[in-house]
Amino acid sequence: MNYLDQFRDKEIVKGLARRITELTAGLSEPLTFMEVCGTHTMAIYQFGLRTLLPPQVRLISGPGCPVCVTPNGYLDRALALSRLSDVIITTFGDMLRVPGSSSSLMEERAKGADVRIVYSPLDAVQIAIKNPSKRVIFLGVGFETTAPTIAGSILSAQKLGLTNYFVLASHKTMPQPMGILSADPELSVDGYLCPAHVSAIIGGNAYRFLCEEYGVPCVVTGFEPADVLQGVEMLVRQRLAGEAKVEIQYSRVVSWEGNPKAQAILAEVFTPFDADWRGIGVLPGSGLKIAERYAAFDAERAIPVEVEPLKEHRGCLCGEILKGKVSPFDCPLFGKACTPESPVGACMVSSEGTCAAAYKYGR
Repeated sequence: MNYLDQFRDKEIVKGLARRITELTAGLSEPLTFMEVCGTHTMAIYQFGLRTLLPPQVRLISGPGCPVCVTPNGYLDRALALSRLSDVIITTFGDMLRVPGSSSSLMEERAKGADVRIVYSPLDAVQIAIKNPSKRVIFLGVGFETTAPTIAGSILSAQKLGLTNYFVLASHKTMPQPMGILSADPELSVDGYLCPAHVSAIIGGNAYRFLCEEYGVPCVVTGFEPADVLQGVEMLVRQRLAGEAKVEIQYSRVVSWEGNPKAQAILAEVFTPFDADWRGIGVLPGSGLKIAERYAAFDAERAIPVEVEPLKEHRGCLCGEILKGKVSPFDCPLFGKACTPESPVGACMVSSEGTCAAAYKYGR
């Protein structure tokens, strides 16, 4: 297949589904495959791909949404910063309605806080240039996909001599939580549909430890219906053959080595640290914090602020949903107290959240 239309061709997609059904016809226990990419989550729900698969194949969603895995503590600090009179908060749109312990950025904006949606961290740099009397803070939330551009904004601010641009960093790196989930006996993941955007940066080789240490097959998969089902078929074939290796289905974008320039800028501006993941906990070396040589741009270090006591929302199952242990439909709040218009948990807010996808396409 060479053109986008072919990856959405109904006959090709149905043919892939038939092959998967034929391959798994003799299985007594279903195979459980996890996707760890919010765009995969949305595609699987949007195109109804679960309905095409046989009972012997079960797809579950993992911690692939960066907004969703961001803990309340980070949000509470962002909210506290937004209340400072000389601060402008800049953020991607997904963060605006994510509830913290007692408020959200949208609520704070309604109360008078200067909170602005931007489409690039470089937009935030421009805001800092135009507002020299204000401290402009960009909320740096994301995986390896967005982290290089945020690192680039710090380098640009340094080159411009800006002293009023800051990043509140909450970057996560993807492979580590997959290892934690692989070792969880309650999950029994039989294979991963690896995230395509992240893999374009880190490369397919980054997942080899999952095969070698845990015996779990991995396929880096694209986002179109035929991409996803071809990825599922490749995982099925590995399981049936007793293999555990990394394959790249999305070879039109992803390489084994990834993007060395993006990797270099990450290594220059950030340093690994033990990051807190919503629902999973603190994972060693799974986060990226701003390196000491760029500490002047670190909002957490440069702008001290009192943060309210942490409070989680009762009844919300976002943490268990992010681990793939329950589905949105198992949550007592889903579609009732928690909706896209009035979200209780982060998974209902983000456009890549499992609950948001299930609410929009899966009910």
